[in-house]
Amino acid sequence: MKITVVGAGNVGATLAQRIADMELANECVLIDILEGIPQGKALDMWESMPCRGSDCRITGTNDYKDTANSDIVVITAGLARKPGMSRDDLLNKNVEIVKSVTAQVAKHSPNSILVIVSNPLDAMVYTAFKISGFPPHRVFGMAGVLDTARYRSFVALELGVSTKDIQALVLGGHGDTMVPLPRYTMVGGIPLPELLSNERIEAIVERTRKGGGEIVNLLKTGSAFYATSSAVIEMVESIVKDKKRILPCAAYLQGEYGYKDIFMGVPIKIGRKGVEKVFELKLNAAEKAALENSANAVKSLIKDVKLS
Repeated sequence: MKITVVGAGNVGATLAQRIADMELANECVLIDILEGIPQGKALDMWESMPCRGSDCRITGTNDYKDTANSDIVVITAGLARKPGMSRDDLLNKNVEIVKSVTAQVAKHSPNSILVIVSNPLDAMVYTAFKISGFPPHRVFGMAGVLDTARYRSFVALELGVSTKDIQALVLGGHGDTMVPLPRYTMVGGIPLPELLSNERIEAIVERTRKGGGEIVNLLKTGSAFYATSSAVIEMVESIVKDKKRILPCAAYLQGEYGYKDIFMGVPIKIGRKGVEKVFELKLNAAEKAALENSANAVKSLIKDVKLS
């Protein structure tokens, strides 16, 4: 198993370390346009492997030839959000980066599975899909896994319970229009609405929607990367180990939920070949309206993506 991580910033480097620590690959390649950065970080990680008991060989490079024949490629490359900047503001800056990266990946690893992390997520997955020419089951994005993790963490704080006992789903675009589903949220098998008032649930939902921005405002010089890399690892592990995890990710819709030719957060089954199944939930009127609002926001972003 060979896994390439594109982008040696906080998300990419932390992700590469997690891959190596968990020994999810025989070889992990960290690539970036900045000379010395991926090489130095990769060497530092490799020197930590004896302490971690892992034999995953980590290398850093600026040349896509070194990424050839990767089984999985995770694209984290792109500019990070700054205070006051929405994910949508990143569109014009990051679309060119993702186009260039995807073209190189498709050339050197034509049989790989692409996992996109770059923001604005849904538009970047769409860009990678169109540029790569890969089938839709081999291109998907990390969105709902992170959003759901944040949602679960806030529910755990509110109730004073273990995060392990909380199961939840967040659908829709990876942004302010995301759709947490309290009706499908379980705490040790107990529906969340039986434990919290609608007012408290709505407060948690709103904090989840603004979770990334909250961290950006606190850091001031960067964006989230610990939770982001953990979310990606859940996806990567399910591919590598063919675990068949059901996770909310930005997947290509071909009629599901009434949408076509769009990437949006929905529950999917992830296995060795990538996306194996898209699950369609029964939504009530309010949930459908929220998802429609989110879908429209994603469509608007995609319309602004220039792929010529």
